[in-house]
Amino acid sequence: MSQLTELHADIDSRVLSIRENHADWLCGKGCDSCCKRLAEVPQLTAAEWNLLREGLAELAADHLQAISREIAALAGSAERPVICPLLDHATGACPVYVHRPVACRSYGFYMQQGLGLYCHDIEQQVANGELSNVVWGNHDAIDHRLAGLGESRPLTDWFADWEREKHAIDR
Repeated sequence: MSQLTELHADIDSRVLSIRENHADWLCGKGCDSCCKRLAEVPQLTAAEWNLLREGLAELAADHLQAISREIAALAGSAERPVICPLLDHATGACPVYVHRPVACRSYGFYMQQGLGLYCHDIEQQVANGELSNVVWGNHDAIDHRLAGLGESRPLTDWFADWEREKHAIDR
């Protein structure tokens, strides 16, 4: 089992535990709030990019071209918050959900409070007493494990390199 697969299993176990104990937890199918309010361009390790690239390669050509346009626009923009360039705006779903990066798997379940990287909608429900007994996960531990998975770069950089490689092969 790879380090990334082990990390995914640990995150999935924690997420399942939260969902079992909090049926009213906001994160779930149909919620794309975090996808529309990213603080920065997603950072991926080499291992995460390799997995994500597999999912991207499975998409229809027209869907991949639309994502390519979104990523190109994002690469040249300083606008914040960032909207995930992979998000399908019509459905609010992720077309590469199975291949998604760790940040996407853990957002809303783990947090980095000092960096503001957590779901403010969940925080508000906790403050209102709507979600009782919430124990936030420690995203610093996840970051420590990610550090062992290779170089970390913005999604826009990984994608641009991948497109250059594909075009070089096509020539």
